[in-house]
Amino acid sequence: MASPELVKTADGSHTLFVKTLGEHYHSTFGAVQESVHIFIEAGLKECNKVELNVFEVGFGTGLNAYLTLLETFKADLSIRYITVEKYPLTAEIWSSLNYPTTIPKGDPELFRRLHEARWNETVKITDQFSILKLDSDLSDVDYSPLQPFDLIYFDAFSPEKQPELWETPVFNRISDHSSPGGIMVTYCAKGAVRRSLIEAGFTVERLPGPPGKREMLRGTKPGVSMF
Repeated sequence: MASPELVKTADGSHTLFVKTLGEHYHSTFGAVQESVHIFIEAGLKECNKVELNVFEVGFGTGLNAYLTLLETFKADLSIRYITVEKYPLTAEIWSSLNYPTTIPKGDPELFRRLHEARWNETVKITDQFSILKLDSDLSDVDYSPLQPFDLIYFDAFSPEKQPELWETPVFNRISDHSSPGGIMVTYCAKGAVRRSLIEAGFTVERLPGPPGKREMLRGTKPGVSMF
């Protein structure tokens, strides 16, 4: 994939633009604003556990992982974070992102540690947060050694750009490895994606989207989650 271009969004935070795909990593209406709305407010804060296994499809800029890490301090959470990314960013690119200075109480050192964490092995970032970054295609991920997912951030490029990542078999594999009561959140609200999530066993609801987007989706795996 060609080197992405740095873009400042409406809330002052950065996103990246991939010219070959014609797509941004985050919303130009506000990168941080979008991630907080979809993944933190509609996802993490809806979980009723204090110890969670979080799976992210698309580590990208590291923004979602960084926001989740910061949330562990606010809500006293313990999180094992697993993420898959086929095209990791270079240090030159991720170090230019301004999230540590635009997010209230941001910590540049923690953001650096997330990105410098070795790939394909679990790295402890703080006493309450560890990360396993898989340098892999989503279809090649072996779920068997991973603990069941309590929360899934599905943040791949859009179905128009990467349709193979949004098909029912992909969601089936993730659903099969999700805990009862597990939650999946995504910015995409397309009918085909909603139907695929339902086929994969999620109970799906449409929620108001962040600025610039009318709706988003949240799926819940049937069953009662354990505290």
